[in-house]
Amino acid sequence: MAKKSLTVPPEQIIQSIVNGMKEVKAKDIVVLDLRNLSSTPADFFVICHGTSTTQVEAISRSVEKFTRQDFDERPGHMEGTRNAQWILMDYFTVLVHIFEEKMRSYYDLEGLWADANINYIGERA
Repeated sequence: MAKKSLTVPPEQIIQSIVNGMKEVKAKDIVVLDLRNLSSTPADFFVICHGTSTTQVEAISRSVEKFTRQDFDERPGHMEGTRNAQWILMDYFTVLVHIFEEKMRSYYDLEGLWADANINYIGERA
């Protein structure tokens, strides 16, 4: 099955996602480029964390606001909003992972996908 695509280039939607994350002080924003790997669920992961479930929720709302304002794009699917320890936002070729800090350490997506091209955005806490 072919992956659906956005109406805008993924690099532009990623910038909008990152801006939404920065707006509410998301921590350790990372973009993983998975295009050179086989059998990946998306072309890119954008990962960050918040220091509380309240901040995790705020980050997801901000990401959704920025992508809607910038490109009239909404996630095709969202999961994890009920407990807000790990919210997944599916922008088809871009998957957004917003973690509560302890959950991010536990699942270690950057380690799991260590073969990807990893781009650290801003400062690392």
